[in-house]
Amino acid sequence: MKSSLALPLCAVLALSLPGCVARTALNVATAPVKATAKAADWATVSGDEADRARGRELRKKCKERPDDYYCRKD
Repeated sequence: MKSSLALPLCAVLALSLPGCVARTALNVATAPVKATAKAADWATVSGDEADRARGRELRKKCKERPDDYYCRKD
């Protein structure tokens, strides 16, 4: 009974194992690239973030010392 069940089980494992190994190898190979891309994303500032920071800075300066050029009321 055990030997009749072992053969199909071994066949299924033999066919599925290379896929698992290949997928694991791919994940291991691409992990440093993904980590580097994430670090670069964290380290850089997007255009939208820079615009928001500049607007915040200008509003703060206008509160402290109004300037007709930068603090116009449109």
